[in-house]
Amino acid sequence: MIEFKLPSLGSDMDSGTLLEWRVAPGEEVRKGDVLAVVDTSKAAVDVETWVDGRVLRLVTEVGETVPVGSVMALLLAPGEVPPEHLPPRPARPADRAAPTPALPAAPAPARPLAASLRPDGTRQRVTPVARRRAAALGVSLESLQGSGPDGTVTLADVERAGRQAVAAAAPMPAPAAPTAASRAAAMRQAIAAAMARSKREIPHYYLAQEIPMRAALAWLQAFNAGRPVTQRLLPAVLLIKAVALAVREVPEVNGLFVDGAFRPAPAAHVGVAISLRQGGLVAPALHDVADQPLDRLMTGLADLVRRARAGSLRSSEMSDPTITVTNLGDTGADEVFGVIYPPQVALVGFGRIADRPWVEAGQGVVMPTVRASLAADHRASDGHRGALFLARLQALLQQPALLAGGLDAKEAP
Repeated sequence: MIEFKLPSLGSDMDSGTLLEWRVAPGEEVRKGDVLAVVDTSKAAVDVETWVDGRVLRLVTEVGETVPVGSVMALLLAPGEVPPEHLPPRPARPADRAAPTPALPAAPAPARPLAASLRPDGTRQRVTPVARRRAAALGVSLESLQGSGPDGTVTLADVERAGRQAVAAAAPMPAPAAPTAASRAAAMRQAIAAAMARSKREIPHYYLAQEIPMRAALAWLQAFNAGRPVTQRLLPAVLLIKAVALAVREVPEVNGLFVDGAFRPAPAAHVGVAISLRQGGLVAPALHDVADQPLDRLMTGLADLVRRARAGSLRSSEMSDPTITVTNLGDTGADEVFGVIYPPQVALVGFGRIADRPWVEAGQGVVMPTVRASLAADHRASDGHRGALFLARLQALLQQPALLAGGLDAKEAP
């Protein structure tokens, strides 16, 4: 039996709310199929299964909020026979029974003031009017501590207990639907927690390099000539592709730091920082960037941005990034020094491409340049390796034709 658990969709996520099941018990599923839609503080995410199987039971209920790692469904592996008895549903806070209102007790004739006995055998003094009112309201006298002389239970004591019982039995109001402002506040809180953790746990070091972009922009202009606007490439695609090829030579900046050790990634799944219209940002992954042609990469990037801003991402996109790129060129910022998204070990930042003074062949010229930065984790690499990564990035951007396919970075000069 396979437990389908709520995955971590980023270092800033500790729980999620189930919005929708996309499957039902008995359905066959294949690896990569979307089983559920889960709401996080940043977006509604399609959660995929990582195995083939058949749905045996849906454990989490729609509307339920569960911690990361909670069992959401049970699957049978291909060929597995359902068990005779299903395991019990994991206990959730929502499963706790609500208090049951006490039923009114039948009126009883008044007894002498000192006739009642408490469970401990001591006598309880109750005024006659309090006894009658308690019978009408269904209030247990034995549970009351009297406020009258010598601990006598009075009418006021019974009335107070009756009001408390009514309040306890009243159904809890349904939680209000989150507003745009509350979602934005929750996202900002989640981002702050993740970045605080990053700066607290990761020994960052920072490097920056100014990269000439004349060759890249000229190649891009020729490539886009005669193509429809919807099929043109943006400079951001060249930058992302160059990052993915450069990490092949400096793998220490591409991977995850987990369980006290660095684990290099076998491929570059580049997280792209995307600002959201309601505020905040997400950084979902473009997968296998180094092997993608530029036009397919451009299509994937445009689709990723559209779905991120529509709040419709897939769990693999949120959990798979191995290195993140943040590009603030369209905001006018000259450069950006980012904070690493744990458990990743590096973040590459790009500022705007602008004409700046440059020395070429001993002569002062005006050159379009971009300022690239690297924030890296000292537990996985050091400044020397980080500098080699930026140098490789610059070399690749001087030979933009090499970026058009999936060539190995070492083929660049």
